[in-house]
Amino acid sequence: ALGPICKGIDATAGMITFEDGSLYHASISWALPVVWPAAVYSLDVGIVGTEGVLTIDDTHRDIVLASNISQGEGYAPDASRRVDFLGSYPPGDVALGELRGPMREETEQWLNRLAMGLPTQHATAAEAHNRLMLTKAFDLSARLKRAIPLPIAASDAKQRQGPLAAE
Repeated sequence: ALGPICKGIDATAGMITFEDGSLYHASISWALPVVWPAAVYSLDVGIVGTEGVLTIDDTHRDIVLASNISQGEGYAPDASRRVDFLGSYPPGDVALGELRGPMREETEQWLNRLAMGLPTQHATAAEAHNRLMLTKAFDLSARLKRAIPLPIAASDAKQRQGPLAAE
């Protein structure tokens, strides 16, 4: 678990009730063991409804490298790992001397948007802020031990209580 090492929280969970009565439940955890083979994270998402299901497996367990030779991972290349989920380092992987993967594509699209005004699928600043405030509402709800009506403002998110006040 990384919480004690990073002086943070390993996991959080929450539920959002929408105006139409539908529910969203999230369980987020960074509490995987330090020896977990993913370079940074593993993500498994399931959205279940009466009309359909969407599942996303972003665990990167499809390509596994196991070696007698120790290796590092992206953020902390201490060369102590012997098993790795290839492709699990979010920026991507180096191939043919260049970075390949999501960060390269996202960076190029971002530059094209700025330089040439091309559309991109990325969130706008307003959309990103909205999602950030939603995650802040999860934390605030946990601190206050009660449901929080949405949307919240930045000033609402600053309410502190209990041992998490030093964040």
